[in-house]
Amino acid sequence: MRVGLAWDAVGPVEGGRGLLDLARSAGLDTFLVFDHLINVFPRQAWDTDFSYVAGALPTPDLSLEFATVLGNFASVAGPVRLAVGVTDPHRRHPAVLAQTALTLAQFTERPPVIGIGAGARENLQPYGIRPDRQVGRVEEALQILRMFFDTEGPHDFKGEFFTLDQAVMDLRAPGGGVPEIWVGGSGPRMTALAGRYGDGWIPSDLMPPAEYARRLSVVHAAAVAAGRDPGRIVAAGGIPVIVAETDEAARELCRATAIRFLALHAGAAQWRAYGVPHPFGDAYQGLSHLLPHRLTREQVERALAVVPDELVADLAIVGSRETVLDRIGSLVDAGLRLPVLIPVSALASPEAAGYAVESVAWLAERLRSETFAGEVTA
Repeated sequence: MRVGLAWDAVGPVEGGRGLLDLARSAGLDTFLVFDHLINVFPRQAWDTDFSYVAGALPTPDLSLEFATVLGNFASVAGPVRLAVGVTDPHRRHPAVLAQTALTLAQFTERPPVIGIGAGARENLQPYGIRPDRQVGRVEEALQILRMFFDTEGPHDFKGEFFTLDQAVMDLRAPGGGVPEIWVGGSGPRMTALAGRYGDGWIPSDLMPPAEYARRLSVVHAAAVAAGRDPGRIVAAGGIPVIVAETDEAARELCRATAIRFLALHAGAAQWRAYGVPHPFGDAYQGLSHLLPHRLTREQVERALAVVPDELVADLAIVGSRETVLDRIGSLVDAGLRLPVLIPVSALASPEAAGYAVESVAWLAERLRSETFAGEVTA
């Protein structure tokens, strides 16, 4: 078993360095940073009643640029693999993404990871980038990245979105440490693309073990159809964790405003499963369609007032360390091989943040030493 840790790359870079130190000392495999222009929390409602973090950050939108951050961290990452999870080919041309990954590979001990997703509306629409036909653009970008990483140029490509005309990418990773491409997303088209072009699959939404296994089977089937070895594709996943000393205390953390807001990242279909209409409308598809900077404080307050408690608890793994370990173990039994922990409970209070950080190391040690069904751990 390998374990990763995610950082939202918001605010002082020292916070990220501290988490990277934790990842290295705890023997984690991967340190992943998010890539946002706008944060997922609404600035109009951002105060210490929303989260104590607002006392140190005057705005939630102090988002750092991922490539600069990872380049800075490369000299101290050691054996920890650096990753972005995920960026998109709408703001950055795939040739630029390839150059970024190959440049980062000059400084890291292990090949870095470029995670590619379809793109969130919050990072596109406010900046004049049309959030349409996103998966088609991703597919072409993946083809170009594979071309740059796996073959020698000059390169020609004629697609609907991108064109290469004798394009040169002679930069190579030292020692053959070719950067890895991980594909985000859990819909049928994105999972198939992960199988055809990816070195890894990293869905961002938590799902039941049976559903994870079903979607992973789509990845594997697409790999086989493309003549690729499905066993070489890293089965990863972002795992939001709300952890406390007891299950009851963890459920209490779900009442924190910033954590309850995560329920608004779920789409209307998920809300309907709890018999509640989504406050953003029946067509709302969740985080990828959220424009948090446009929400008024009144809209946020009205929406939070109708959040189903059960939904909050289902969007993360909630419980004591032992409970969290067992639930991650169920996903491992379903095929997960690299859980990337997202310590959501750190939003609740400084004390919860401290316990969450300690729990990351505890969980990583246990996950590496446990033997799960279908998984033989060295």
